[in-house]
Amino acid sequence: MNLTISGHHLEVTQALREYVLNKLSRVIRHFDQVVDVNVLLTVEKQKEKDRRQRAEVTMHVKGREIFCEHAHEDLYAAIDELMDKLDRQVCRHKDRVQNHHHASAKRMDVSAG
Repeated sequence: MNLTISGHHLEVTQALREYVLNKLSRVIRHFDQVVDVNVLLTVEKQKEKDRRQRAEVTMHVKGREIFCEHAHEDLYAAIDELMDKLDRQVCRHKDRVQNHHHASAKRMDVSAG
C-alpha cells in the first residue's frame, strides 16, 4: 500500500501524520485490498473568523476509487469525521464485492409445507 499525506497551506507535522495513520489503520483493518491512499489536509483562509480546515482522502482499492472529504473548524475533528465516512464507504464496497456471488433464485431450496 502506498500512502501519501500532504498539506496545502499547512505543514504536516509528525503528530498529524501519526494521527492520520492511526485512524487509517481502522479503515484498512476492514478491507485489505488497498493499493493507494492519498490524504490531503488543507487550511482554507477565506476569512480569519471563518477558518475552515478540510481533510480529503482518495483511496484506490481493487476495482474502484473511493473519494471522501470533510471540513470542520478543527483539523483533528475533520480527520475523525472523514475516517468515519471512509469507513462506511469501504464497508459498503466490501459488502458489494462479497455479495456478488450469491445463489440464484432458481437454485434456492424452498421448503413446501
